[in-house]
Amino acid sequence: MGPKPADERADQDLFRTELLNLINQRHELVRLAALIDWQAFEAEWSPQFVSTTGRPALPTRLMAALLYLKHMYALSDEDVCEGWRENPYWQHFSGERYFQHELPCDPSSLVRWRQRIGEAGCEWLLAHSIEAARKGGVIKRQSLDHVVLDTTVQPKAIAHPTDSRLLNRAREQLVEAAQDARIELRQSYARVGKAAEHQAGRYAHAKQYRRMQREIRKLRTWLGRVIRDVQRKAGEIGPELKAKLDIATRLHAQKRGDKNKLYALHAPEAECIAKGKARTPYEFGVKVSIAVTAQEGLVVGMRSMPGNPYDGHTVGSQLEQVGILTGQAPKIVLADRGYRGVEPPEGTRLLISHTRRLPKRLKKLLKRRQVVEPMIGHMKSDGLLAKNWLKGASGDALHAILCGAGHNLRMILAHLRVLYCALLGLIATAATLALRKAAPISAPKAFIARRAVLAQG
Repeated sequence: MGPKPADERADQDLFRTELLNLINQRHELVRLAALIDWQAFEAEWSPQFVSTTGRPALPTRLMAALLYLKHMYALSDEDVCEGWRENPYWQHFSGERYFQHELPCDPSSLVRWRQRIGEAGCEWLLAHSIEAARKGGVIKRQSLDHVVLDTTVQPKAIAHPTDSRLLNRAREQLVEAAQDARIELRQSYARVGKAAEHQAGRYAHAKQYRRMQREIRKLRTWLGRVIRDVQRKAGEIGPELKAKLDIATRLHAQKRGDKNKLYALHAPEAECIAKGKARTPYEFGVKVSIAVTAQEGLVVGMRSMPGNPYDGHTVGSQLEQVGILTGQAPKIVLADRGYRGVEPPEGTRLLISHTRRLPKRLKKLLKRRQVVEPMIGHMKSDGLLAKNWLKGASGDALHAILCGAGHNLRMILAHLRVLYCALLGLIATAATLALRKAAPISAPKAFIARRAVLAQG
């Protein structure tokens, strides 16, 4: 069933104070809430609720605001719900009229809403963050003509993969699934498997790699025995047992030089990506393509690219997303040397780093390509791009887009904060000049008067 309509009655509760009378109207979150078109979310997401029975869904503005706040402040689902209960500015941002003392929803509701709106709904959130930035004066319309492209890795929340741990864990999960299916196995290898995994780790720490490989061969042999035992004794294989059996078979068959290897049992979509970094030679996750404006660094496109494609092969799909979100195709695209040998769509020019014999104007513009590097750093340090906890390939896509929306909203808040401080400075300066013209006073008295004006503001 769809959400209840918003309560817009003019009558007041005599026993409660409205949030508008409690908070500072010039706070950046209050001003940001005025820049977002919240009615558009209800119109966009209402077709998701086709049933007319059951409990009414949560308000669309509340869920959109919680998703925004989660990625603005880099919080988990549980932490953003707890913080919402304590923060009146967050409650006003989500459309509440009075201060609420209960949780806005169960944290699992955010999971179901992400699954309900899908990748298209998250792109809708990113598009409204771009529109809010335009309304707030963070970017101009001509800023969308020049875009910078780059790729990074969105790491998955998995442990560092080791053969010994993966083989032993796959055996344990397959034995548990077989026992749930009432299959009596010949041997589970529970005691010797755990001991062999620990021994392999000790040998690896001591750099005794031949002994480590001997323990790994034992674990692989035991996993193969359990797989064949299950295949012999299982008649009608259920879906849960079949999923565990497929993963165990894939892990048992893979070798060192194979492609599309399995690095995590609970996240088989995780890939090993080498980005050439000295501190992290290999990262386990999914490649993400990012498009930002060359002048301000605002995210105008963000998309996960499973399969670890060549950077140049992501240009077409990324520019398509930029055109959908912003309503116009960029005229000039700046990129690094990893995008060589690719023809951009018609009407767009691709400028590669270190290109020679360029006009002075384009040479100066090409220096703005580096703006994407600190933006990626901010999304990983200030946002949630450094680790993805969402499940599956769809979780990779949703998380990447929402990280871009959170980065845009942080930029808008910083811009509004600077404007507010500048306005206070102008007011204080004007008040000081007016006092001096009315009656010349000494410098200490002028300083005290200016501080009084700032305190009132």
